[in-house]
Amino acid sequence: MRKHLFEGLTRTPLTEPPPEASQTAIGELARALDGAARKRLGRSLSIRAVDAGSCNGCELEMHALNNAFYDVERFGIRFVASPRHADMLLVTGPVTKNMREALKRTYEATPNPKWVVALGDCGRDGGCFAGSYAVVGGVSEVLPVDLHIPGCPPSPIEILKGLLALLERVNAKTGAPQN
Repeated sequence: MRKHLFEGLTRTPLTEPPPEASQTAIGELARALDGAARKRLGRSLSIRAVDAGSCNGCELEMHALNNAFYDVERFGIRFVASPRHADMLLVTGPVTKNMREALKRTYEATPNPKWVVALGDCGRDGGCFAGSYAVVGGVSEVLPVDLHIPGCPPSPIEILKGLLALLERVNAKTGAPQN
């Protein structure tokens, strides 16, 4: 036991290298997303995250958006606890049979205008869980999906890029003024 204690004191910790994206790039991307949300909604973007039966890989990357490195809340993008306060549902995982009704009710409780984003490969088509007896399929089997963000799991930067692309597409369709 003493040997392990001394090894732990002398050995440097194993860590992952920091993300490659620069703070400037993240800041520009998040500001553009906030600007697109304000054009469409007149306010910042509120997101309700829904886990429909995932392995939690996508949730880890999605919640990384709130950590000290990305900190998207400083740009007005926030996650909310209630679908009644949300503009967007960010759904992860394949939709399980047990979550089908809860997902529909969450969608119905979200006020208009609302968007649904399927996050990750499982949200797109069921991913590695497709064909399971407990899985209905991707999110589009239950709800109308406005955007699929691929990846297993997608990185926080890819999530921000996807959200920005959705809002820019919505602004272009509705004729909202573009900068």
